[in-house]
Amino acid sequence: MPLSDEDLLHTPVDDLCAMARDRRREAHGNRITYSPKVFIPLTRLCRDRCGYCTFATAPARVDTPYLPIAEVIAIAAAGAAAGCHEALFTLGEAPEERYPSARAWLADHGYASTVDYLVSAAAQVTVETGLLAHANAGALDRDDLARLRTVAASQGMMVESLDERLACHRLAPDKDPARRLATLAAAGDLAIPFTTGILVGIGETRSSRLTALHAIAAAHRRHGHVQEVIVQNFLPKPGTAMHAWPPCSAEEMAWTVAAARMVLPASVHLQAPPNLADDPRQLLDAGIDDWGGVSPVTADHVNPERAWPAIDTLASVTEAAGLVLAPRLTVYPEFATASDRWLDPGLRFPVLDASDAEGCARDHSWCAGSEITPPRLTDRGIARAPLRSATEHSAVRDVLDDLARGAEADEDALTILFTARGGEVADVAAFADELRTDAVGEAVTYVVNRNINYTNICTFKCRFCAFSKGPLSLNLRGDPYLLDLAEVTERVADAEAYGATEVCLQGGIHPSFDGEYYIDVLRAVRAASDRIHIHAFTALEVTEGARRLGEDLTSYLRRLKEAGLRTLPGTAAEILDDEVRAVLCPDKITTDQWLEAHRAAHAVGLRSNVTIMFGSIENPRHWARHLVRTRALQKETGGFTELVPLPFVHMGAPIYLQKRARRGPTFREALLMHAVGRIAYRGLIDNIQVSWVKMGAVGARQLLSAGANDLGGTLMDENISRAAGALHGQRMGADQLRELVAPLGRPLVQRTTLYQPVEPCSATSTV
Repeated sequence: MPLSDEDLLHTPVDDLCAMARDRRREAHGNRITYSPKVFIPLTRLCRDRCGYCTFATAPARVDTPYLPIAEVIAIAAAGAAAGCHEALFTLGEAPEERYPSARAWLADHGYASTVDYLVSAAAQVTVETGLLAHANAGALDRDDLARLRTVAASQGMMVESLDERLACHRLAPDKDPARRLATLAAAGDLAIPFTTGILVGIGETRSSRLTALHAIAAAHRRHGHVQEVIVQNFLPKPGTAMHAWPPCSAEEMAWTVAAARMVLPASVHLQAPPNLADDPRQLLDAGIDDWGGVSPVTADHVNPERAWPAIDTLASVTEAAGLVLAPRLTVYPEFATASDRWLDPGLRFPVLDASDAEGCARDHSWCAGSEITPPRLTDRGIARAPLRSATEHSAVRDVLDDLARGAEADEDALTILFTARGGEVADVAAFADELRTDAVGEAVTYVVNRNINYTNICTFKCRFCAFSKGPLSLNLRGDPYLLDLAEVTERVADAEAYGATEVCLQGGIHPSFDGEYYIDVLRAVRAASDRIHIHAFTALEVTEGARRLGEDLTSYLRRLKEAGLRTLPGTAAEILDDEVRAVLCPDKITTDQWLEAHRAAHAVGLRSNVTIMFGSIENPRHWARHLVRTRALQKETGGFTELVPLPFVHMGAPIYLQKRARRGPTFREALLMHAVGRIAYRGLIDNIQVSWVKMGAVGARQLLSAGANDLGGTLMDENISRAAGALHGQRMGADQLRELVAPLGRPLVQRTTLYQPVEPCSATSTV
């Protein structure tokens, strides 16, 4: 039941805060966000003279009326290097209307107005540094808002107060309440993700604050565009008209934050600046779900005397309240993932490129296939009991508690685990690693194998694939090729001489192939070796081979088995959800066809594995569906030997180059994929493999402490990841694998494809 204003005004602060925390939990769970950003003071001149402001100053007190573009770019570049995603442009309102020097500077540099210069600067920042601009330009008309929408992912303007009697706004024409509300409404008409808020303690009453909050709520209900509301406390500053005014008290601030949470629609995020609070924990207790912009590079130019807290400090404060901290973009996830509505076409890819799978900000520069050292996540666990407050709980830890009691994780539970942040990530990893120990012990396994990719020519148009070549991609990556069968035989012989126990054969779907070609390939392998294990042909290849022959899939698979095939790779799965496949691989086999191919393979005695290629366009819900669907098939057939997560390598992928995909998973997401995979398949699939080609040695080692137990193959001639841009080597011998595993104190054990032990061959150390 909504509280009336009368209820809000007379409810004790502690009780109101408790209600606000409940409302936050229902709407936003236990996640508290912040935006890593830089502050760019484009101009400190302003035509308004507010009684509390020290940001605005006179022309004589600045070196130049506007920050030169070179300095703007330098600040943004420093922020990008420090891991920021947002460039917040702070500036006075229309200083050219008041100061001749401002008009002259703009004219000399070819700009008609401050907004003209802001549009140019914001565009250049995104192009030059990748940072997303947030324009905080004050009360603007519709045309200026529209121009800024093309270069700024979000915009903002504080309502501050709708009380027309405030003395502090007497000399500030832009603080006219009607003008502020008109800007707020125009932003909604233009579908601009918008930030607004109120200033507390400048002479207004609690009732007038509620009036402003109701006006903001009404605008959001009409347009859905208010992504966050800031509740900012007034602090007196020397040199202002209000220097002797009392600061906003902690109790007044707590009441206002809690009241805002109760008045605003549940989806609207609520922010209060942590650097303006003597004890930021009180802001969490009052119901905020966002700390606002925090900069590792620049000061708060509006409150320069109040330093930003370190991110580690914010994380500690947040987790001590039973909450978790997550970075976001200048646009919140709900807006970032609905970019067709909320973002100008020119900004959709910059936002996507900076996003993780939930639409939050990428939290580290690592990406799959790169040589960037990933963050350390598995040793950041936090003791549960001391950090769980009486009023907060973690959905992730609730799921882990259910799992510890023996429950099976359904789609919803798996989706929740994929959203783990902060100390929750280490908790998920630790739980998965306990399951790994119970299932397979301490050994880290690997297989000595050789990849033979017999052709890169393909009639299918998978939009993520940087390896295959079709009519539209002959100018990309390298020359098309098709190995002759004698070359296949020779490569198998070389592999066996090096000690390989497996050859892995995959290729494009060549237009001249029929199903007999794959039989011929198997015979070419057997011409070199009658004992090497043949791990070959994706679900797409066998399905297409049978189709081109007009043969039943099951009978075709029997013929492949008779010719020497022993196991199928799980590739061609990508994401087993057809709404994702419609974008990634629209002409490829469907989810049901992939599952049916493996069901048929298992029925004729061929084992296979599960793969998942993640991090391009999909989200955690799709990952969970993939795991649940393959788990159901494993319960039916028992034919899967392992899960092989394959993080999307973006560098050379066509869909990324076309600006339609993310840059692969974050390391947190990659670690969770291995850990959650272990949890999802508990008691059904014992082996979780790490792709060292995509994860790198340091990343692979960390995943081996998060539920994984296998390093896959030594991979002579691995070409597919390399074609996509992976920088790690094409082979890794037993000595290198042993070096990778050594810090874990666990034994390295060579295995067969079906996870039987193998006596190491002396040649494997050079493979």
